[in-house]
Amino acid sequence: MQKLAAVNDDDFDRPKGIQRARRLPDPKLGALWDSIILKDSLKAQLLSQAMLNFTVRGKIDRTVIPLHGVILLVGPPGTGKTSLARGLAHRTAESFQGGGFRLLEVEPHALTSSAMGKTQRAVSELFSQSIAESAAAGPTIVLLDEVETLAADRSKMSLEANPIDIHRATDAVLVQLDALAERHPNLLFLATSNFPQAVDAAFTSRCDLVVHVPLPDREACLRILKDCLIGLGKTYPAIGKLPTMAGFDRCAAECVGLDGRAIRKMVANALASSPQTAMNPERVKVDDLLAAASAAKAARMSGGKTP
Repeated sequence: MQKLAAVNDDDFDRPKGIQRARRLPDPKLGALWDSIILKDSLKAQLLSQAMLNFTVRGKIDRTVIPLHGVILLVGPPGTGKTSLARGLAHRTAESFQGGGFRLLEVEPHALTSSAMGKTQRAVSELFSQSIAESAAAGPTIVLLDEVETLAADRSKMSLEANPIDIHRATDAVLVQLDALAERHPNLLFLATSNFPQAVDAAFTSRCDLVVHVPLPDREACLRILKDCLIGLGKTYPAIGKLPTMAGFDRCAAECVGLDGRAIRKMVANALASSPQTAMNPERVKVDDLLAAASAAKAARMSGGKTP
């Protein structure tokens, strides 16, 4: 465990432009990290890269390794990118004793405006003031969810269809990332995107690591399903026994193609398979899970449209 200098334990107010701010480590976020079923090697890579940000960046010249302190998580909706990022923030802070870490969560949509110049100004102030001030006070991790909202691909935007302010907002993000990388080595951005093709290439090039969070394979589906049912078993003991029932493996196989969020919601659909089961969830059977998984998969394949 590496030790970092602690910051003053002053009143922890939410900085301007930040949707949520919290001290780290935070055990609740640790639970999120554990709940995301992903290959251990991928989680280890993410944690190692985040830790490297706080051990190396302040000691080496950026002409040697141009680290910007940005990790980008991309992948389909529902794969747990945001939860993974929050959990990663906790695990990173947990690795440094007395580090005084903070997590700032940005709400990108709150920064956009139809008024000329306001989006660019809001983005610049967020980075140069709110985020910079937090980084000056101590190690800071910033979550940029749906980063394509702030760093839209300028090559795919029409000046007629998209206000020049949106182009300038992307410019502002890039300029501020460069400035913050130069001045604050104890700052790490964790960005997520469901649509990596919509993220500006200049932003992606500044990322120290880009990780694709995939849909769960059969083994991961099995682990997610078991985790969900065992969790329900704490309240409804009979449900916790379903993973040992005959035919359960078929449910996991049927879940392939669904994301983790959809799998857990599918379980809720199974609990609502009949009024009787909804009144007494312990009545749910493996066949109910299988039917709910098949229905969820069919809906996913049809784009959620009904015949």
